[in-house]
Amino acid sequence: MEPLDPDKLPGHLAIIMDGNGRWAQQRMLKRIVGHQRGAETVKMVVEQAHLLGIRHLTLFAFSSENWSRPAIEVRALMTLLKKYIRQETARMMRKNIRYNVIGNRGELPDDVNQALNDAIAETAGNTGMVLTLALSYGGRQEISMAAARVARDVAGGRLKADDVTVDVFGSYLDTGGLPDPDFLIRTSGEMRISNFLLWQLAYTELYFTEINWPDFTINELHKALADFQARERRFGKTSDQITKRSDPLNA
Repeated sequence: MEPLDPDKLPGHLAIIMDGNGRWAQQRMLKRIVGHQRGAETVKMVVEQAHLLGIRHLTLFAFSSENWSRPAIEVRALMTLLKKYIRQETARMMRKNIRYNVIGNRGELPDDVNQALNDAIAETAGNTGMVLTLALSYGGRQEISMAAARVARDVAGGRLKADDVTVDVFGSYLDTGGLPDPDFLIRTSGEMRISNFLLWQLAYTELYFTEINWPDFTINELHKALADFQARERRFGKTSDQITKRSDPLNA
C-alpha cells in the first residue's frame, strides 16, 4: 500500500460510490448483486477511514435522481440499506462512530427511516468519526430548500437579509455543522460530481478512478489518499504564500 502521512490526511473524505450496476452487468449478474458487493466495500472503507483517523466520512448512497430507477431495483436498494444500518450499528458503537444523514428523508420508506432514527439515536453520544449517509440527496435541492428556510427566517424577523453571509447560509444546509470535504473520490470512471454537495465542494480536491466501487480495495483507497497528500491546496493563494506560511523561519 502507498505510504501515508497521518498529519496530511483529509479531515473530511467524501465518496461517490459508483459502478455497482456496471460491475454486475460485466459479470452477467443481477444489478442487486453489484449493490450487495458494494455494501462490502462500504464496510471496508468505513473501517479504514476509522483506523486512519479521518474525522468525517460522507458517502453518496442514494441520490434524489435514483428514484427514477426501476421500482424493483429501488425496493432492493432500500431493503439492502435497512439491513446494512441494522447490522452495522453495533460495529459503529464499538468503533465510537456516529451516524448522520443528509437528504430528503421524507421520500424514504417508513421502515428505512425507523432504522435510521434508531441508529442515529444509538450512536448520538459517540465522539469518533462521523459517518454521513447522503440519502435521497441532491445538491440543487439542498440549496433551494436552504434558501427557502433563509427567506422564511428573514420574513419572520428572525434573520436580517444583510446578515446572510456565506457562513450563515452554510448553516442552513443539510451539512450545517460539518466541515466542507477536503477530498472527493468518485469511482467507475465518470468524471462529474452528479449533483453532490454542490456548495460544499467549492475547494475540494477531486479524484476520479476507473475502478468500479465493488472492486475498490484498501490499496486503491491508499493510492487515492497518497494522491491527495501530494497536492498543494492554495485556496486562492499563490504557491509562495503557502510555502512562506508553512516555513517556520517565516512564522
